[in-house]
Amino acid sequence: MLTILAFIIILGLLVFVHELGHFLVAKKLGIKVEEFGFGFPPRIFGIKRGETLYSLNLIPLGGFVKIFGEDGEEKSSQRSFAAKKIWQRASVLLAGVTMNIVLAIALLSLGYMIGLPWAIDDSQAASGAKVQITQVVAASPADKAGMKVGDIILSVNTADGSQLSGADKVISVQDFIDKNKGRDLVVLLKRGQADFQVSIVPRVSPPLNEGAMGVALARVTEISFPWQRAIWEGTKETFSLIWLIISSLAYLIWQFLSSGRGAGEVIGPVGIFSITGQAASMGFVYLLQLAALLSANLAIVNALPFPALDGGRVLFLLIEKIKGSPVSQAVEKAVHTAGFAFLILLMIVITLKDITRLF
Repeated sequence: MLTILAFIIILGLLVFVHELGHFLVAKKLGIKVEEFGFGFPPRIFGIKRGETLYSLNLIPLGGFVKIFGEDGEEKSSQRSFAAKKIWQRASVLLAGVTMNIVLAIALLSLGYMIGLPWAIDDSQAASGAKVQITQVVAASPADKAGMKVGDIILSVNTADGSQLSGADKVISVQDFIDKNKGRDLVVLLKRGQADFQVSIVPRVSPPLNEGAMGVALARVTEISFPWQRAIWEGTKETFSLIWLIISSLAYLIWQFLSSGRGAGEVIGPVGIFSITGQAASMGFVYLLQLAALLSANLAIVNALPFPALDGGRVLFLLIEKIKGSPVSQAVEKAVHTAGFAFLILLMIVITLKDITRLF
């Protein structure tokens, strides 16, 4: 239930903020906004204030903005989107992307005020430092034992009573595991607020770059900053995420074009739902980090020059600027419809892959 609630709140917040950007900039430029809906139809109820209907809808997964003239009609009216200058229309289209970036900065800044996990070296002095699992290799001993990304290693014991003293450094955990390859070990883990034990036998001859247990480890501590520094760190972290998303997306596209592989590494709604559950079990700050990552990701994806996306609509404005006249509405509508159909098909394929991978 917690996972479902967290998933709805996060996804709803991301899409709602995105649509709020379109709404605010359209209003600022004098464009008539016919409806601003929270959630998706069917409509529960609506209240009209001025010329805009503010509606509450049944499906709480975001929102939508209905802008007068957004499909190219009513060019004779100065209140129409279609009648505005190219830069004004582009501003409205890109406002959602901007708002998602602002949201990511705000969430990470809040996280740094509260205290976010911060990776540190074994050599650094830090109170409360912990060794955290940052990756679990599929089908490895750790995976079979039920270890998850985000788990904290509290202690490691052998069957004969030998115990790792002080599991607060990565090198200490790695050395103890290496000395006890092939032996039955009991690992005490912390996940969220719960402590539990798993039994594991580290491999004597593990595959290359997988390690005896099949995990990647990091030494982390929680760190918080005054609000001024927190905003600066949140901003830096957001743009680091944006660069990481862009470079990862470019690599996936290159991999797909060169070898036909890569699509399986993309996750859809089912995968996000699963990750949300893991983040929720780990604590509120992890949910903040996940929401910030998803918000930055939504911004970049929507900015892509692909039909049906905000970036695709901006591309048509660029073509209009170059050729000196708008692209035929029939052609643009057909292109966006085809792009939307492709995105829906892609989402179905990714969702099916998520289901087979998770279940």
